[in-house]
Amino acid sequence: MLALRIARVFDGRAVVEGAGVVFVDGGRIVGVEPAWFAIPTGVEVLDRPSGTLLPGLVDAHVHLVGDGEPGALERLGELSQDDLFSRIERSLRIQLAAGVTTVRDLGDVAWSVVDWRARRPRTGLPTVVASGPPVTSRGGQCRHMGGGTSGSDELRAAVRERAERGADVVKIMTGGGVPTPGSPVDQGRFTAEELALVVRQAHADGLPVTAHAHALVSIRDAIAAGVDGIEHCTCLTSDSVHVPEEAIAALAAQGIVVCPTLGRAPGAVPPPQLMERMHKAGLGYDALRRRVVRAHLAGVTIISGTDGGIGLNTPHGSLPRAVMDLVSGGMDAADALASATSVAARACGLGDRKGRVRTGYDADLVVVDGDPFTDMTALTRLDVTVLGGQVLSSRS
Repeated sequence: MLALRIARVFDGRAVVEGAGVVFVDGGRIVGVEPAWFAIPTGVEVLDRPSGTLLPGLVDAHVHLVGDGEPGALERLGELSQDDLFSRIERSLRIQLAAGVTTVRDLGDVAWSVVDWRARRPRTGLPTVVASGPPVTSRGGQCRHMGGGTSGSDELRAAVRERAERGADVVKIMTGGGVPTPGSPVDQGRFTAEELALVVRQAHADGLPVTAHAHALVSIRDAIAAGVDGIEHCTCLTSDSVHVPEEAIAALAAQGIVVCPTLGRAPGAVPPPQLMERMHKAGLGYDALRRRVVRAHLAGVTIISGTDGGIGLNTPHGSLPRAVMDLVSGGMDAADALASATSVAARACGLGDRKGRVRTGYDADLVVVDGDPFTDMTALTRLDVTVLGGQVLSSRS
């Protein structure tokens, strides 16, 4: 048995008043006790008198096959399966070093993440929730990853294939993206009827659907189709950014989870095409963060994810910065931390065992040096990482 004695405990929703000792045994949390609680003789103790214990972080949008270099996803066809498996494990180690103990991979190539998960033991690496190749249109965003479809029959077949192969979620590229030539970021790629078909088939097969959507038209269609989540949710039009109040109200009313993919690398500059669009719309990164927080205050469920791996601006291990971005935009610290713990775990289908510091939950825990409620940069000062009850790293 292990006891972690710390200054404060954030349980995934709030600081637990008076808690100061967390017990771990057999890969599970077996007790959350007051600071004065007498630790039995023979129990291993990790003392962190200035530390804050949190659930292990959950990055809800990554691409493990991406190496964070320019053209990361476009170069995947050059890699063998062994190369892809090595890259997946390297990406997971980087994530773990940032305190991330669970990731949701939203786009691989040739089923590499799903196959790696099935064939390789996960001991010592984060838990992986996976979509497989994103469903896209022929010629659409991420077409090189192998999920191109056209027409109702192919869309149904694509969803069934994901269910049969053991994917956990269907990712569909409802619109274009900046990195893909010929796939305008402000236009939709599927009709509302096609999106609704995908949602019905996925739900019948027991899978949630999350939609890549920068364009306002795609966001409206995704809402109408009843998707479970929207990635990015930028609300781009042909010449600006427009966030209709009715769209925000619908997202909140339908419980659609939004992952805005914040957490940009320090000094990062958006791609020139996006930079031009943002300049035209008068939208800087600070304004983007504030818009996300306004949506949160209007009742939209926000989770933290980084798009980690797709390029220099979004390296793996950026999740603490994504949480810091939410706080910089005006979000309460507890809500921002929840977006990367309990709320993200629930969105990933793991809310009954991850994302909380609660008896019976998986012992995926991190201790940071300091108090993130007074200084969110404490999230970058990782001190202790516990994964499945095992202490993987500790400064002393």
